Amino acid sequence: MADEGWWRVVFRPLIIHLCFRPEGEMAARLLLRSAVRAATTCRAAPVPALTRGMAVGGIPTDEEQATGLEKIVMKAAQQGADPYSMLKPKEYAGSKADPHLVPSITTKRIVGCVCEEDNTAVVWFWLHQGDAQRCPSCGSHYKLVPHELPH
Repeated sequence: MADEGWWRVVFRPLIIHLCFRPEGEMAARLLLRSAVRAATTCRAAPVPALTRGMAVGGIPTDEEQATGLEKIVMKAAQQGADPYSMLKPKEYAGSKADPHLVPSITTKRIVGCVCEEDNTAVVWFWLHQGDAQRCPSCGSHYKLVPHELPH
C-alpha cells in the first residue's frame, strides 16, 4: 500500500457502499473529507530547509547597536566618567580634608545622611556650593561639586 493513498484503499469499500445509496453521496463526501484531514494532520511536519537565524556578520555588540543618548553614556563610561551617577559612589572618609563629594547641576542640593550603619532614620539637610559642610547629627563632611549632564 502506497503511503500517499492509503486512506483510499482503507475507506474505498465504505465509500462505494455509501455512494450507491441516494442519501449516501453527502455522507461519502464528509467521510472522505474527514479521512483526508486526519491523514494529513497525523503526519510529521516536513523539516524546513536549514536557514541562518542571524545576519551574516553575527549578533551586533552593544557598542555597535547603541545610538543617541545611550551611545554617549556608553562612551563616557568607557572613558571612566559616570554621567548619570549610575555606579556606586566612591568611598570617602567624610572628614574635612576628604569630604563626601555630591554632584549637582545647581548651586544647592538636599542631602540625606544615614549617620550610622544600622540607623533607620535619614537626616536631611541643605548643602550649598563652596566649602565642605557638616552633617548636623554625626559630623560627616559633604562638599557640593558642579556636574554637567552629557547632552
